[in-house]
Amino acid sequence: MIRRSRPRIADNEDKHDADALPAWRRHLISRRQFLITASGGSIGLLFGLPASATADDYDPWPTLAAVLDHLLPSEPDSPGAVDINALAYLRFVVDDSRIDAKEREFILQGNRWLDDLSIKRIGRPFVALDLDQKEQLLRQIAGSAAGENWLSTLISYLLEALLSAPAYGGNTDQMGWRWLEYVPGFPLPGPGTRYTELPL
Repeated sequence: MIRRSRPRIADNEDKHDADALPAWRRHLISRRQFLITASGGSIGLLFGLPASATADDYDPWPTLAAVLDHLLPSEPDSPGAVDINALAYLRFVVDDSRIDAKEREFILQGNRWLDDLSIKRIGRPFVALDLDQKEQLLRQIAGSAAGENWLSTLISYLLEALLSAPAYGGNTDQMGWRWLEYVPGFPLPGPGTRYTELPL
């Protein structure tokens, strides 16, 4: 899968500045907004699908959990998406009132198009596919600009879940830090001191 590196933070910038992450997200969003606008406002066109036929009560989280687990599977010597609780971190991001609405829509709508494509191509939703079928389908959507961007976005959030403070839902028991032998700075954020709870 395609990976995107973050813009380098200048040496004199505070790496724990609460504004750094939203600025980085805004940088990614601008490219996605361009791609979606260029496709006539429909991510489905870039995924190669007509308007979604998925039910209105569609729950995106099981499919997102399956995609995250496929992108970062557990290994004997390294934690995977399930181990670091990446889904909880992504829920935190999506529920964050400071996140751009287009970012939230991009994450959730891309997931919906993936399920539609899975049903159209294979006859089953993404969660019901075997490992090879999931890989084939994800590689297929990576062939479009929107699909590549959507997967890259999820990979970025996987890395954040691996490296962020556990107070934000990921990095369970500091598993990512321990795996990387990273010693975090102190004090760590906790309830009441997470960036979403600080005044603007």
